[in-house]
Amino acid sequence: MMKDSDPSWKPTFIVKPDGGCQGDGIYLIKDPSDIRLTGSIQSRPAVLQEYICKPLLVDKLKFDIRLYVLLKSLEPLEIYIAKDGLSRFCTEPYQEPTLKNLHQVFMHLTNYSLNIHSGNFIHSDSVNTGSKRTFSSILCRLSSRGADVKKLWSDIISLVIKTIIALTPELKVYYQSDIPAGKPGPTCFQVIINCV
Repeated sequence: MMKDSDPSWKPTFIVKPDGGCQGDGIYLIKDPSDIRLTGSIQSRPAVLQEYICKPLLVDKLKFDIRLYVLLKSLEPLEIYIAKDGLSRFCTEPYQEPTLKNLHQVFMHLTNYSLNIHSGNFIHSDSVNTGSKRTFSSILCRLSSRGADVKKLWSDIISLVIKTIIALTPELKVYYQSDIPAGKPGPTCFQVIINCV
């Protein structure tokens, strides 16, 4: 519909199959009609979203950030965010998606389980280099470029809190079905938030 109303809008889309992990089944398309049917739509639905074609790059590589958040309690809501996280890097220098490079997963997808098979994968002896780095090393790099990392970190914390607040009603349902009231045992669980 958007394409019909604005012919100049020519986005790339990323297709992520539901229930997948480690990059399994993820691919890029230029036209939503190019969605592959792996199995049937009913057995494996997918999320289709616009792909960010101009991402922030470090060392000419696309990366993502994985932060770890502990949700200790839903009532009262108690959230802990680890002070450091992980950044996963693609192993091929980034280029904007074209029909010729849509299938180059080492350029477009940051999944460790995919990139470890690349000839360019770098096992790191340092937190500041390699195909997996600490989030704090990214913050240092951004700070050296003049970015306000205190504001960035504050914005990330705000995003985490808002995300968990939005998920709280559904989490309460799962929590109450898995750990009924009065049942002894653990009462906390981990939520991993992946920011791209």
